[in-house]
Amino acid sequence: VSSSWNVGIINGLSGWTVSVDDVPADTIARRFRYDVALVSTLKDLEEDIMEGLRERGLDDSTCTSGFTVVVKESCDGMGDVSEKHGGGPAVPEKAVRFSFTVMSITVQAEGEEEAVTIFQEQKPNSELSCRPLCLMFVDESDHEMLTAILGPVVAERKAMKESRLILSIGGLLRSFRFYFRGTGYDEKMVREMEGLEASGSTYICTLCDSTRAEASQNMVLHSITRSHEENLERYEIWRTNPFSESADELRDRVKGVSAKPFMETQPTLDALHCDIGNATEFYKIFQDEIGEMYQKNNPPREERRRWRSVLDKQLRKKLKLKPVMRMNGNYARRLMTYEAVKVVCELVPSEERRKALTELMELYLQMKPVWRSSCPARDCPDQLCRYSFNSQRFAELLSTTFKYRYEGKITNYLHKTLAHVP
Repeated sequence: VSSSWNVGIINGLSGWTVSVDDVPADTIARRFRYDVALVSTLKDLEEDIMEGLRERGLDDSTCTSGFTVVVKESCDGMGDVSEKHGGGPAVPEKAVRFSFTVMSITVQAEGEEEAVTIFQEQKPNSELSCRPLCLMFVDESDHEMLTAILGPVVAERKAMKESRLILSIGGLLRSFRFYFRGTGYDEKMVREMEGLEASGSTYICTLCDSTRAEASQNMVLHSITRSHEENLERYEIWRTNPFSESADELRDRVKGVSAKPFMETQPTLDALHCDIGNATEFYKIFQDEIGEMYQKNNPPREERRRWRSVLDKQLRKKLKLKPVMRMNGNYARRLMTYEAVKVVCELVPSEERRKALTELMELYLQMKPVWRSSCPARDCPDQLCRYSFNSQRFAELLSTTFKYRYEGKITNYLHKTLAHVP
């Protein structure tokens, strides 16, 4: 990095002479140069690094190379940011933020076998350790605009993967290499970055090649198979169609990869959306159980609405849970509790169904800490050990007692919760 690394904030479209319709180019994005941002982050952590070296009993004058920094990258849309009554420039009403967090720094001293961790972020999911790199007025669904703005970021990141950063820390020049882990993306953004079809696709998973029907037949046994490299290869096949197949055959061959993967992400499960997706599912099961759906064949809409208002009324009366338009994290956390299922069971006529519903929730509450925790082996070892067993029992309940709901279909997050968390 040049000696004048205090470049400050640059126009996010730097390097693109831009003609964007209606929107003054200089209002669209602002970002830091990636290498500069990493340098200033390491400078911020200078004391922690020196402290870590001392604690590990390492002589800081000999540790000048072999530093490795693991960086978590995140990107998400920020919803509605419209001016309520402003006369500013016309910009899209949505914004997207790309940010990173330094997760850990290790050093491999010369002549040593093992690398030693000298810094580990204690609160990796806190906003305090998250550093914004690029802010843009873009709708996250506007693929072209998003890729145009993040293009330079991807190029800088690629250049840094192959090179070393030499930086003065504690008065000595030290050499760092960076590993980038794109784990801070929700499913929608992963699909967009990795060239997969949108989330309603029959290929329901961003981690494996399963179709919705397969995932509902076999709920627990799937391994993680997708990767960025493979997605790139599949896109090439999609683009060139080397075997001259029909559209359907071709789509089956590439398993729903029909756009060019743009940025590498790491396979993960987004815990918040997992909460929300599964709570939505439970909310629907509650409705169906109140209306004894398992005995019925396609009840009319009015009847379903009636079940729903009965459920909402009960939840509001007993748990003070106001109905929401769209499921959110807070509602999800309060719905997925032992109290909530007890309250719902008061409305379920059959004893047998009440038992099944309670067991479903008990299993779920056993499983949940595992994918909520940053480090399950440390925070909830017992639940971790039992996870596979619990998820199998959960799947068994869904495919027998709640079969009416999971015949040939299953939601994306329920599939991930059962098949990929273990």
